[in-house]
Amino acid sequence: MRHSGGARVTRRALLGSAAAAGLAAAGCSSTPEKPAAPASPDPQTVLLTSLIAGKEELVSLYGRAVAAQPARAAALEPFRRRHAAHLQALRALLPAGGGAGTFPASSTPPPSSSAPPPQSPSAASVEALRDAERRAASGRPAQMATASPALSQLLASIGACEAVHVVALGRVRD
Repeated sequence: MRHSGGARVTRRALLGSAAAAGLAAAGCSSTPEKPAAPASPDPQTVLLTSLIAGKEELVSLYGRAVAAQPARAAALEPFRRRHAAHLQALRALLPAGGGAGTFPASSTPPPSSSAPPPQSPSAASVEALRDAERRAASGRPAQMATASPALSQLLASIGACEAVHVVALGRVRD
């Protein structure tokens, strides 16, 4: 292109200056950019975190029961060990960095029927253990409905074990 003044402006120069002007205008905008919304937590990670918390409470309940009833320790310890193995298997499925601390404060894991209600150390009776096992086992089908296939298989196995614990604990007397 030739202008009457003899200066030559190329198309590249014209496009380059237009682009630079556009960038400058965008940088001088009076409307602040909104920060990106935090990504919502992965539902499987939320479910796993909830399941892990429930299993930790169940292992703790068995520990309290053993401490409160030393005469029953030998009978109760195999149950506690199985729950500790479940806990290890659930933790193995948790993605790296997927602990409870990775969720926004407003996000809370869904209520889980696998977690026994908080109990005092004196409430760690065999009957309390049976009730906790019964609640945990009865909640597994609903949890499996939203779980991945691998987690569903694990939950089915855990739920079956918990159901057997209900029956087996019936043979252990307070």
